[in-house]
Amino acid sequence: MMTVLVMVGTGVAWSSLRSLESGINRISTAALGGGGDDGAVDILLVGMDSRTDAHGNPLSEDELATLRAGDDVSTNTDTIILVRIPNNGRSATAISIPRDSYVQAPDLGKTKINGVFGQVKLEKMKELVEQQGEDAATAEPKAVEAGREALIKTVAKLTGVTVDHYAEVGLLGFALITDALGGVNVCLKNAVDEPLSGANFPAGWQKLNGPQALSFVRQRHDLPRGDLDRVTRQQVFMASLAHDIISGQTLSSPSTLSRLRNAVQRSVVLSDGWDIMDFVQQMQKLAGGNVAFATIPVLAEDGWSDDGTQSVVRVDPAQVQQWVAGLLQDQADGKTEKLAYTPGNTTVDVVNDSDINGLAAAVSEVLTEKGFVAGKVGNNEADHVTSSQIQAAKSDDLGAKAIAEQLGNLPVIENASVPSGAVRVVLSHDYTGPGSGLEGGSHTVTQSASDTTDSGTTTPVPPSPIITAGAADPKCVD
Repeated sequence: MMTVLVMVGTGVAWSSLRSLESGINRISTAALGGGGDDGAVDILLVGMDSRTDAHGNPLSEDELATLRAGDDVSTNTDTIILVRIPNNGRSATAISIPRDSYVQAPDLGKTKINGVFGQVKLEKMKELVEQQGEDAATAEPKAVEAGREALIKTVAKLTGVTVDHYAEVGLLGFALITDALGGVNVCLKNAVDEPLSGANFPAGWQKLNGPQALSFVRQRHDLPRGDLDRVTRQQVFMASLAHDIISGQTLSSPSTLSRLRNAVQRSVVLSDGWDIMDFVQQMQKLAGGNVAFATIPVLAEDGWSDDGTQSVVRVDPAQVQQWVAGLLQDQADGKTEKLAYTPGNTTVDVVNDSDINGLAAAVSEVLTEKGFVAGKVGNNEADHVTSSQIQAAKSDDLGAKAIAEQLGNLPVIENASVPSGAVRVVLSHDYTGPGSGLEGGSHTVTQSASDTTDSGTTTPVPPSPIITAGAADPKCVD
């Protein structure tokens, strides 16, 4: 999916694009918007766990075996990514939604987001065939359209973003596109051998072919954060792909373009009314370093559904919408450095300049839970302060600003003695923020009544890293 966007953003010959576009399966859906007032384009990219190609033709036995697809005939949408391209065309932000996110879906109530498409499609088929007596062959496309519309509306409701265009690719397409490009480079922190996905790779850098890439991005068992690490793998894969295409000569070969054209035409579905040639003109300014991949915030990666029968990823829609709005605003403002920042980039020392026992340790725990790296914790022995503050080498340090937001907007004070990449939090008697135990200062996050199975609280999940397709190779991952 991302390959098509990257292609149109890198100035590939218009004749090649027009040839590619002519054979893509187009679909219509009433759930798409017409573009926001800001001129930005919002695209929903969906990876289907399907056993057919983009035109509905069943995959061959050899293809199914190569893809390790098994006998499952589900239509789960196991990759869901919302891409925003602002009207200046100079950046792109891809927001991943974990497949097990527990969300409110039209006419379904609370459910996993990856099952919305399939559930609605099945219900529509039953209505058309069993109740109205329609032939299954003619009912199928109507049911599929209903599934797509339900997914689009669910994503829009969760993120607060109106979807303008829709792109869909199946298992086969992912492998075909990877092979057409000659493979994609990835890096693993550790060797893996997970038979369910077929992921069997050494540690370090390596180039994956199509089937290997599919195993790489589908693995979620034996990973520290399960589905969240799977999402991160998908992001570093796409970042590596985007980096290779934008910075190299990947698409300069006629044979490569021919293979890619055949792969895309067989595996990609695009919404009707999406003029790729107009999109090319808008995307001409895109630079490789301005493609960022992020994951929505989650409350619990190992939560349970309201009825207690399913393991889910719990999310707070209000938190997600606020986060998405902030991320997209940063993108529109050209703050690419801020987009690339993650809490893991900052080590935090917390010192207690009050007589409140345990205050520094409690605040350090709050920040560690948010993903910041724990530094020294203790009492302030020198340079006493009269009010709580955050000290950093520079007043505009991104880590200091992020910590300030977490601790109730404490002031950031420039202090040349604080090393780069580190921040010092100094807590005085006036501190009432998270970790203080005072009203409004609890560092637990309470789920809303509609998003919890009990009256308790949950520890916040550290945010996933934001990955960029810049000049440097994407990071190594679990």
